[in-house]
Amino acid sequence: MMESNFTRFEIKDFIIKSIQEQGFTMPTEIQERLIPAIRGGKDVIGQSQTGSGKTLAFLIPIIDRIDESKDEVQAVITAPTRELASQIYDELQLLLKYDEDRIATRLLVGGTDRLRTIDRLKSVPHIVVGTPGRINDMVDEQALQLHTATMLVVDEADQMLDMGFISDVDKTASRMAEQLQMLVFSATIPEKLQPFLKKYMNQPRHVHVKPKNATAPTIEHRLIPLRHRDKIELTVQIATLVNPYLALLFTNTKEQADELTGAMASAGLNVEAIHGGLLPRQRKQVMKQVKDGKIQYVVATDLAARGLDIKGVSHVINFAIPKDLDFYVHRVGRTARAGEDGIAITIYDEQDHASIEKLMKRGIDFSFSDVKKGEWVELEKPRLGSLTRTKKTTSSSQAGHGVARAKPKKVKPGYKKKARWEQEKVARRERRLNRKKK
Repeated sequence: MMESNFTRFEIKDFIIKSIQEQGFTMPTEIQERLIPAIRGGKDVIGQSQTGSGKTLAFLIPIIDRIDESKDEVQAVITAPTRELASQIYDELQLLLKYDEDRIATRLLVGGTDRLRTIDRLKSVPHIVVGTPGRINDMVDEQALQLHTATMLVVDEADQMLDMGFISDVDKTASRMAEQLQMLVFSATIPEKLQPFLKKYMNQPRHVHVKPKNATAPTIEHRLIPLRHRDKIELTVQIATLVNPYLALLFTNTKEQADELTGAMASAGLNVEAIHGGLLPRQRKQVMKQVKDGKIQYVVATDLAARGLDIKGVSHVINFAIPKDLDFYVHRVGRTARAGEDGIAITIYDEQDHASIEKLMKRGIDFSFSDVKKGEWVELEKPRLGSLTRTKKTTSSSQAGHGVARAKPKKVKPGYKKKARWEQEKVARRERRLNRKKK
């Protein structure tokens, strides 16, 4: 087995063994810059895009610092969604595969049996992973004690803020040890997050890893014009044509996700939806089916774009361009992981031209294609800036989300009165004809 560069961090042997088995030999930039700081007990802010390896950047040093001889909670890892918390927990279990001293862990998320969770917490975990709401519930139930915990991870902090969970994280932090090491990870650091950071962090090491490319260079970005077609029908055609190993389809709303999932299922495609509107039990079942390779298509909303880390995604299909263009990067980042190739297909309408121009300015190289008679047809690529300069007088059917509309005719003043008079004239003529027949 190839020697791992992770040995330079002087971490426990069982962690090195687990890392090697997963095929990791070289630390990523964020791991290189943060693992020593976290092992040294420093507060850190890790700012990076999806796929940078930040989960291992905090899990590795946390595991290394756990004292197995103490039966007490020592680290708390919070995430904004159940799915993301579950994925972090799964990564944690992989790293603990060869741990002979048995570091105890517990996953605390909503949608699980409350009484069973309380019962399991009678065996005190060293590391707790979960959503802040459920973690606080367990403290309120006096099933969990956090005053001994000295390490707190706030993952996807900007999403925590957007979803209104920062107050829950604040409550969790206030229940932990006074000498608290806080590890914050986020794609962006909004101004509204600053009061929370200043409250708990002491001269944090701030590492901002800028991506070399807006997206992975192995992703092919393909744009498909909507024109006069029905968007759902076109999406089903595209999904069928690509016949992926596993495809993620992103919509902007839960309603769109449900409608698209229904249409794909009616077309005989193996599809499931995952979004905040599903019951916890349903979401858990979908994720299990995905992991077991039983689903070919998953329809998701943007909330899931930051919370899903599904391996083997060959295609990403954007039913609609997101309003926040950063989410385009998060969406397509689900494919082409670990150096693999991936294809990102986006359906666009005339109203999306400005967004496309902005993405092109970020360095995303789009190809323009269409689907005709079940085959791909390559279209001429417009120059940068030409889309938004185009006059919006192309076929009116493009402007209405696939609904064909007649071009409005020029009318003169008083046309309504004249039209009504013409109608009355026709009606009078018909009445006269009827009288004559009688």
